[in-house]
Amino acid sequence: MTDSGELEAFWRAAREADPALPAAVPEGWPFGATAEHADELLGLVLDGVKVGTASSLWDYEETGDPLPTVGEFSVILDGAGSPRAVIQTTAVEVVPFDRVDEAHAYAEGEGDRTLAHWREVHERYWRTHSENPRGYAPDMPVVCELFRLVFAR
Repeated sequence: MTDSGELEAFWRAAREADPALPAAVPEGWPFGATAEHADELLGLVLDGVKVGTASSLWDYEETGDPLPTVGEFSVILDGAGSPRAVIQTTAVEVVPFDRVDEAHAYAEGEGDRTLAHWREVHERYWRTHSENPRGYAPDMPVVCELFRLVFAR
């Protein structure tokens, strides 16, 4: 991933563009599980198409990472681990996989943006890349997050 100096320099540039951003450097992370997927999803964010994401609550429990919170900033990394964008979380809701709605699938911006596509891709993702032994279940808790793009370069 990125080194702290690169992340700090990127955050300084973001704060120069928007001095209202907090002084503390937020966490940096990529979308997806591979470098190629990270670049593809980052491209959707930069194009303004992707304004949502979904995570497995079970994965958060497995890793001990805190859940996203409304108002929180994140630095999005590309597939090489370089910081490329700042997003701010605007909504967080935990819902069962089989209750994720079409509006959220559309907000994620992937494929044809339908719920059917979302379900297929996310089931496959969690069966393959889950960080917990349960992997996927039709009623698994999903953290549905909406965000806005704040800064990019």
